[in-house]
Amino acid sequence: MFSFCTDPSTLDSWRWMACYLTTGKHMSLYWSFGTVLLLLAITAPVALAFGFAGATAARSRIAPLRWIGKGYTAIVRGVPDIAFFLFFVIALDQAFEYLRHKVKCPGWDQPIRQGNDFIVCAEAKLPLGNAAQWLHEVYGFSLAVLTFAIVFGAFAANVLFGAMRAVPRAQIETAEAYGLNQRQTFWRILVPQMWVYALPGLSNLWMVLIKATPLLFLLGVEDIVYWARELGGTKTPQFTDYPHVDWRMWYFLFLLIFYLGFTKLSETVLDRIMLRLTHGQATSGGEAQRKAA
Repeated sequence: MFSFCTDPSTLDSWRWMACYLTTGKHMSLYWSFGTVLLLLAITAPVALAFGFAGATAARSRIAPLRWIGKGYTAIVRGVPDIAFFLFFVIALDQAFEYLRHKVKCPGWDQPIRQGNDFIVCAEAKLPLGNAAQWLHEVYGFSLAVLTFAIVFGAFAANVLFGAMRAVPRAQIETAEAYGLNQRQTFWRILVPQMWVYALPGLSNLWMVLIKATPLLFLLGVEDIVYWARELGGTKTPQFTDYPHVDWRMWYFLFLLIFYLGFTKLSETVLDRIMLRLTHGQATSGGEAQRKAA
């Protein structure tokens, strides 16, 4: 990046370090931080939507819908995350290609399953073989977001289901006494009051989601842990890579500081949200605020 980086062997330590930290691989490391933050920004609301749908279905009076909600929560929570990430992404990708294959290639006369190979017509590939590289990256990232959302949505569904049951029954009975129907009671009484009970569990889930971002590597996405390992362990004596000894300890120490700082910031924000939600509520937090005032 800098003009004086032509011959690293002639540079002093600070200029050499400036050249080293601005190589192409390091730029990929810096971009990967944005990838992780973007994953969190998209996955959190999508997982919350999955969780809300699962919790609502689990408390439904319609038996099949209730079975789906409880089954989704139980099955996904019962499968180890690594096993789910390794299996589900492949199955989901093949399911998309299978459906496209049936639509775009109805005259295909060969079996799709040929031993261990999954073969579909070229038009059904996702993305297409001649697609731009960024389309492949966006598709892989989208699969990662969907997988994260399904996994953490199951945990969110369990938290929200418990929060809905924690709302005092007297609140529901009062709404019914005023003539509100079931839908109005749900949206005007139950949902606004359940968040104060759900936030502690959702806060823990958010922290777990932050710590689970290194699983992106299993999904083929080059995240910060991938680049920290690659850069820290580079020993190939290539001139453009600024060869060095094994520095993985320093890269992972930097990641440790990043994750600790991010979780601390998250705790501060969540504490303020909790303080706002419990204001005036008949909870331990609201009672503490009332006594302090």
